[in-house]
Amino acid sequence: MPAHPARVCARDWGWRHAGRKGFALSGLNLTIEPGQRVLLLGRSGAGKSTLLHALAGVLGGADEGEQHGRLLIDDEPPAAHRGRTGLLLQDPDAQIVLSRVGDDVAFGPENLGLPRDEIWRRVADSLRRVGLDIPLDHPTSALSGGQKQRLALAGILALHPHLLLLDEPTANLDPAGVLEVRDAVAAALEATGATLVVVEHRVQVWLDLVDRVVVLDPDAGVVADGPPEQVIAAQGAELAAAGVWVPGHHPSPVRGARNVGADTLLTTDRLDVSRSRANPLGHQVDLTVEAGRALAITGPNGAGKSTLALTVAGLLRPVRGAVRAADALAQGIGTDPLRWRSRELLTRIGTVFQEPEHQFLTPTVREELAVGPRALKLSERDIAARTEELLDRLRLSGLAGANPFTLSGGEKRRLSVATVLASRPRVLVLDEPTFGQDGRTWTELVALLESLLSDGHAVVAVTHDEPFVDALADTVLQLPAYAGSGAAR
Repeated sequence: MPAHPARVCARDWGWRHAGRKGFALSGLNLTIEPGQRVLLLGRSGAGKSTLLHALAGVLGGADEGEQHGRLLIDDEPPAAHRGRTGLLLQDPDAQIVLSRVGDDVAFGPENLGLPRDEIWRRVADSLRRVGLDIPLDHPTSALSGGQKQRLALAGILALHPHLLLLDEPTANLDPAGVLEVRDAVAAALEATGATLVVVEHRVQVWLDLVDRVVVLDPDAGVVADGPPEQVIAAQGAELAAAGVWVPGHHPSPVRGARNVGADTLLTTDRLDVSRSRANPLGHQVDLTVEAGRALAITGPNGAGKSTLALTVAGLLRPVRGAVRAADALAQGIGTDPLRWRSRELLTRIGTVFQEPEHQFLTPTVREELAVGPRALKLSERDIAARTEELLDRLRLSGLAGANPFTLSGGEKRRLSVATVLASRPRVLVLDEPTFGQDGRTWTELVALLESLLSDGHAVVAVTHDEPFVDALADTVLQLPAYAGSGAAR
């Protein structure tokens, strides 16, 4: 049990990332009393992640940005509380440091100098709380994105933090995993009494656990604050209009005209996949990707959805079976996408990875969008036209000169999608494309994909986002958690 849960106090606090003209968050006045459970809301880019990083003491010094005002934990700077503050980042890979599951969870307690018996007791307890029932020597590199997220949370819980900071903790989890993590957090709070600050765009999961909702605006600081029921009842429509996912105020995108019976672009034949090739997943997937239609790949974490998507995209070699491009897509360069050169893939199959940072190459958002068109040897005029259109459509214009790695999680996801769209591939393979999006940017992204489908492109999307599936998918391939056949419906 901690001596006491943490108290957070911000007074006219703000932060501006180095190289940015505007502040990520400014004029913040906020007090969180010890033991409170706060759900932090706001549109994508409102500064929520910036505040969490600042509270964790990881924003860095003057070379990384400029700070105004005061931000304190128990009347001390956040850096003084490292080791008693736990931060779960949006990208779980950024927190996995060791090659085996047990060692990774033990890393934090070991750095605190705890006795060996206590370390391994905490390891077992933390893994149990997050529902990650796998051997301690299981390779962390073999985990799915959702499993990595649970592992990262287990590593934080093993620290017994006084202040628990969660940044989109359920974004990449299947519905069962969402409940497991929510319940794990609840159990940890009951056991420790720690103060909680959780950032989540979709609020329904956390409403029963938190006792306070705070809504941020990057320029105005706190724009709503109070008990969850009171804030939702009084300002639900206004918050939804600003992009917050409020229960009862979900967006309803309009489905466009689809070109039914259009060209087949890609097929698979009894396809089985694996990232290591040593442990195939046991699937025998037969699927068809058609122009003007969207295929959603769903299923529990660990089912192989991301691996299947990368294999379909020509980036991984099948364990068994085959991926075949039809003439309408291949256009004379062969039927096996794995054998295509990168430049040949650009206009045929574009892939958005689950972790956005894995595909960023340049120091600015604008330059990132120009990478694909430049590789296609387009004119500077055409490159500029494509870049400006995507900056505008995906609300990135104000960030054109920013470093991609300083964006919020939702902004990174929109940029990763935009970099693929800039090359205008016929088939889009998207892994969790709506991760981190507020209601407005979610709607705009769905509308953009809908327009591409109407123009004859095809979409293959790995997703746990049920509203996204309902809005866009023509066909759903649901993979089982065990070895067996995926069944399309």
